[in-house]
Amino acid sequence: MTDLEEIGAGLWLAEGAIVDFYRFPYPTRMAIARFGNGDLWVWSPVKLDEALKAKVDALGHVAHLVSPNKIHHLNLPEWHAAYPDAALWGPASTLKRFPALPFQAALEDAPPEVWQPEIDQAWFRGSFAMDEVVFFHQPSQTVILADLIEAFSDDFLKEHWSWWQRPLAALDGITVHNPGAPREWRLSFTDRMPARAARDKVLGWPVERVIMAHGEWQRANGHAFLKRAFAWLGD
Repeated sequence: MTDLEEIGAGLWLAEGAIVDFYRFPYPTRMAIARFGNGDLWVWSPVKLDEALKAKVDALGHVAHLVSPNKIHHLNLPEWHAAYPDAALWGPASTLKRFPALPFQAALEDAPPEVWQPEIDQAWFRGSFAMDEVVFFHQPSQTVILADLIEAFSDDFLKEHWSWWQRPLAALDGITVHNPGAPREWRLSFTDRMPARAARDKVLGWPVERVIMAHGEWQRANGHAFLKRAFAWLGD
């Protein structure tokens, strides 16, 4: 059974199943923000079952389903089927993956008016491989991101990654000891100026917590954590 953990003012987390990503086990995690009017903003939704649906429905009205990048879309169709009146959101790269779904206008640097003032956002682009929209939940001072920072714990790697896979996590820069974007994604940013502008916007937020989809999330000192994890972008 998937539990919902309240981690701040109007913000909940749910841990999802471990999924296979090119033969590497990845944990999954979603976030739910409740706006002042009771609407729910669901980010990177995990697999939906009846138990989770009942807990979500008890929080409020699901009004927004959000994909932060073109990878975090696997469960959007089932959530859309369960909540057909909810608005679907994502960057243009996600919209191209699901041309049959009724997405809203593609997300870019500014949040939709209907999300304000609870949510702000920054669009990391300049990579030929993938872009991502990073969000800031202002009431809880929490940054929410998907793959731009990964931080696998030693315990998770020992339990789920094989002996030959574990050294690759360290080389890729995606462990709690050296968190960040996977090295191959870093190399794909052939134009880093837009990503640096997005990073600067993120570092300008009064951040306390940092939620990532994959790995150990940060409960405190979020600004220092982000500054370290984005250091690869340079000046």
